[in-house]
Amino acid sequence: MAPATPSSDDSHQQLLDQLDLMLKPRPFRNQAWKPSQRRNKNIKQIISEASRKDASVLATQDNSGSSTPQPSTSALGTGTITPLQTNSHATHSNISQAAQNLSTLVLEKNLQASISAGPIATYTNIESAPSLHPAHQKHYCDITGLPAPYTDPKTRLRYHDKEVFGVVRSLTQGAAEKYLEARGAHVVLK
Repeated sequence: MAPATPSSDDSHQQLLDQLDLMLKPRPFRNQAWKPSQRRNKNIKQIISEASRKDASVLATQDNSGSSTPQPSTSALGTGTITPLQTNSHATHSNISQAAQNLSTLVLEKNLQASISAGPIATYTNIESAPSLHPAHQKHYCDITGLPAPYTDPKTRLRYHDKEVFGVVRSLTQGAAEKYLEARGAHVVLK
């Protein structure tokens, strides 16, 4: 067989370089992709906004004008009620001042309600009581204090592994009862 000439070997290498996909740049992300302009909120922000909105709605219903008694129509003509000035600048400032006063009253009322009612138990409140549901209670070894996935059916002691199981089985009945008594699971027959 005749040796390959350098010119034919060179054209072969050029063809391989042209077809090689590893030399072409491949960006990880699409060039047309842009991040979303919408800001996402976490669940804590959503819940706090919803509770704030509900509290505001309840407070404004209590302080709304619908609960304010309207003056009788007979008192309007008698001069006992002073008519409202119709100055547009004064009306605008009175409305904005009334809105500020109303929001201050709503906040004060919500604060007083939360102080008098005590803390509300939510998953974000550190003062809420722990769950007493049996599925949420973790069992610990009566001997070592480590997490105990096993319970001895004979002595009803909880144990961590087979080494502790050997210790549990070597205990006398009185010692096993003392461990149960320390845990608060002993039975006293009368």
